[in-house]
Amino acid sequence: MRSEAKSSGVADIAEDLWNFYLDKTMKNLHLCLCFSPVSEKFRIRARKFPALINCTSIDWFHEWPEDALIGVANRFLKEVELPSDEIRENLARHMAFVHISIGEANIEFKRTERRFNYTTPTSYLELINFYKMLLGSKQGTITEQIERLEKGLSIMADTTARVDNLKKELEATQKIVEIEKSQTQELIDVVEEESAKAAVEEENAATQAAETKVIKDAADAKKANVDKELAAAIPAMEQARAAVDGLSAKSIGEFKGMTSPPAGCEQVTKAVQILRGEYKKHDWDAAKIMMKDPNKFKESLEKYDKDNIPDKALEALKDILSLDYFNETAMMKKSSAAANMCKWVVAIVEYNRIYRNVKPLQDAAEEAAALAKLKGEELQVVLDALEIVRAKVRALNEKLDTAKLQLQKVLDQAAALMTNLNLAERLVNGLSEEQVRWTANVITF
Repeated sequence: MRSEAKSSGVADIAEDLWNFYLDKTMKNLHLCLCFSPVSEKFRIRARKFPALINCTSIDWFHEWPEDALIGVANRFLKEVELPSDEIRENLARHMAFVHISIGEANIEFKRTERRFNYTTPTSYLELINFYKMLLGSKQGTITEQIERLEKGLSIMADTTARVDNLKKELEATQKIVEIEKSQTQELIDVVEEESAKAAVEEENAATQAAETKVIKDAADAKKANVDKELAAAIPAMEQARAAVDGLSAKSIGEFKGMTSPPAGCEQVTKAVQILRGEYKKHDWDAAKIMMKDPNKFKESLEKYDKDNIPDKALEALKDILSLDYFNETAMMKKSSAAANMCKWVVAIVEYNRIYRNVKPLQDAAEEAAALAKLKGEELQVVLDALEIVRAKVRALNEKLDTAKLQLQKVLDQAAALMTNLNLAERLVNGLSEEQVRWTANVITF
């Protein structure tokens, strides 16, 4: 409010600004309160809040005059379809009379019962709407009855002509029923025959599946036993891998760069040479040639065929492996490369020892697995053939279901024709000429 107050000459003080705001609000804010005189609430509010009377301008809305009531009724009744404008005018006057008479009755009611009863313009509008609703409902009911009776009369007029057609149609439908019954029975015989074949095939498949399961369970048991035995070789394999990972080009280079190896290290290089197929020349020069390219040397250890170590090599390594100092801990004090190669040799030999014991079991497990696979393939061939038979039976059953539905449809159609024919004959034979004439007169009325 500061800018507007300043332009109006009001000082820039909080209290003055607040008073300026209140003055402007009182000049521009207007409230319109609407109260109904119905019930005691208006009088109670007036007593509780005298300002409603003292501080407001009151507009009292009095009852509508008769001309206004007639005019409102005419306006709303224009939407209603009536035989003539005279009837519409009389209806409007009667509605106004009823509304005014209720007001007079309210005065008598207050005098005798000392209680108030109010009628408002809304009551008058509700009277008009109720009349329109009731009139429309009655007109709709009468129209529906007329249409229903006209339709009934038309049906009765057509029934006689349709009786002969119904008889002919019933005869043709009965012939179709016999044909459908014959075809359905033939299809039932085929389905029963194919179902019997499928049952035999299923029995054979179940027998073969049981045999295959026995073979597969035995193969799985052997494989589980082999896996359990091989699990003991995993730590040795992991140690060999860790030993190779511990070798670096730098450590190998430092090791082969020595003029002469530390005591005991020549046994490590000798063991590696034996595993690589060298059984004669094991001096330091030969060892350095073996480690000439550190990366290729490390790669050869990584790709070493640990499953197929020659017996000759294992026999040559027995004395070396039995040495007290031939272990990673002792060699680590002399050379990290020698320690990792020593660890690799020990782990590879230990893995091969376990693997040689497990190999016969593994071969037996593989043979059992191959047999289980072969039996499984044979079983699959049987199951595929069985599925073909089942598919054929399903297709026949679907065809049979369709045929049964078609037969039932024809039977229902024949039954419906018979019912309609009986009703039509009873209607034609039982309805007198006077009844027909009376029905026509009611519809006309």
